[in-house]
Amino acid sequence: MFSDRVPAELATNRLTAMLAAARAQGRPLLDLTVTNPTRAGFEYPADLLEPLADPRALRYDPRPLGRLDAREAVARDYARQGVHVDPDRVVLTASTSEAYSLLFKLLTGAGDEVLVPRPSYPLFEHLTRLDLVTAIPYHLEYHGAWSIDLPSVERAISARTRALLLVSPNNPTGSFVAREELDRIASLCRTRDIAIIADEVFADYELEPGALAAAGRAATRGDVLTFSLGGLSKSAGLPQVKLGWIAVSGPDALAAAAIDRLELVCDTYLSVSTPVQAAAACLVDAGAAIRAQIAARTSANYRYLRQTVTAAGACRLLRSDAGWSAVVQVPTLQSEEDLVLHLLEHEGVLAQPGYFYDFPRESFVVVSLLTPPAVLADGIGRLLRHFDCSVVNP
Repeated sequence: MFSDRVPAELATNRLTAMLAAARAQGRPLLDLTVTNPTRAGFEYPADLLEPLADPRALRYDPRPLGRLDAREAVARDYARQGVHVDPDRVVLTASTSEAYSLLFKLLTGAGDEVLVPRPSYPLFEHLTRLDLVTAIPYHLEYHGAWSIDLPSVERAISARTRALLLVSPNNPTGSFVAREELDRIASLCRTRDIAIIADEVFADYELEPGALAAAGRAATRGDVLTFSLGGLSKSAGLPQVKLGWIAVSGPDALAAAAIDRLELVCDTYLSVSTPVQAAAACLVDAGAAIRAQIAARTSANYRYLRQTVTAAGACRLLRSDAGWSAVVQVPTLQSEEDLVLHLLEHEGVLAQPGYFYDFPRESFVVVSLLTPPAVLADGIGRLLRHFDCSVVNP
């Protein structure tokens, strides 16, 4: 009866089941996985969402690509980052996930392929399956810093490849795509009529000084059809508001043809609400205050982890350029699954194993830099003590 776009097996994994049981029992937990900024202790102005009541929202005047004033607000936000984007090349969406789906509809047919980074956030498996697209991995490798394994990109390309997905900075590795890497990828894609889809939602949250300046920005490309993704969920800490966007760049004729077709796809769904479009300019501007709080915490937590994990000796914090996650490499004394289950059951610490993100080998633990500092310090202390490491107090 049901489509095979949805997995037949929907059972929860062991960690999710144990977590549900612990919460049902009311056990105190140190959650090192929090990625919802509205539940991470940041101060949101009480009147922040008042622009959603703008009287203009009472009139329904659908625009498939989005209201012009909202697209102009997005273009100004790119300008804040030093990137020029034409408002006429901005397409509004309800979320980044929807943006991927719209682009898969634009670029692929059933059974076509898109290249996805590994390791990365486990979203692409579901998004591609729902749109009947095949995800083919290429690899990131770590040698003191993360980089794209370009030979693995070339090996992954086939006659059915329609798009290459970049996540910059990547989640969870935090690695930006360097300018030189983007140049080489653009050259590969241009000669093979492959589009680039660049998810840049975490670009505002630099952790290593100078990392953003050294990064390649997809929206600046004029030589290859490119789609850059962003949204209020990360840039303003407002996942509940549901406003994302696509910035289209590339050769003029090709970009124009893409926008014409995206307009048809968007007109079919008209998913972005009128109130959020009318409020977009205010929300983009007001988001600066939330963004500053998030940036301060993620940066401070990253510095704390670098100091603490390095001093402990047995474990290693992998370099992260930007974003909301950190990766800790730990000794392989047991499987990653057994490790995180032990931490939850015996230490009351919730962390994520590397295999959730398709790390090629063990053992890695992924923690959120949004975690309140006191919780992070306690949880990391318990993790390090599991490996008989001394812990430096914050």
